[in-house]
Amino acid sequence: MDMDNAPRLTVVQPGQGREGSLGSIGVVFKLFGEHTDEQISIVEHPFPVGALVPPHTHTREDEYSIVIEGEIGFRSGDREAVLGAGGYITKPRGELHTMWNAGKVPARMIEIISPAGFEHFFWGLADHFEAGPPDPEVIGKLAAEYGLHFGQPPWLPDIIARYGLTPPMG
Repeated sequence: MDMDNAPRLTVVQPGQGREGSLGSIGVVFKLFGEHTDEQISIVEHPFPVGALVPPHTHTREDEYSIVIEGEIGFRSGDREAVLGAGGYITKPRGELHTMWNAGKVPARMIEIISPAGFEHFFWGLADHFEAGPPDPEVIGKLAAEYGLHFGQPPWLPDIIARYGLTPPMG
């Protein structure tokens, strides 16, 4: 085999990858679009107890989540599920969705994003949180750049109450 034309191999050892905060949850960067011919990107999200991701809609990508620790709740449109370790869920673009720690211990999931690119939103957000207190205007501009829209659905207070979650900012 001609090694000059061999496909690129990317190796990410356990524990490797930049870790950052996205506000309510964390992020650990694993694979970028540059590693996958822009097909997918993969991040891990640690969910502290009480964590709730602000409801949002992606306009450019679909997400596929795999719970690897704890229990994580998901709501997409009018569908809701709570998954333990080993559970998988799809979150289609164009549908308002949220996720939360549904248990009493820290949780973690793997997020596969297709097509790649949205991992750079997470990178920018992690940089923003590292720099100091969050600025909603900066976060809004970053979200708009990546086709992300935040929402305040009428069902959110019920989820917050049922699971004892920390309400999102804004």
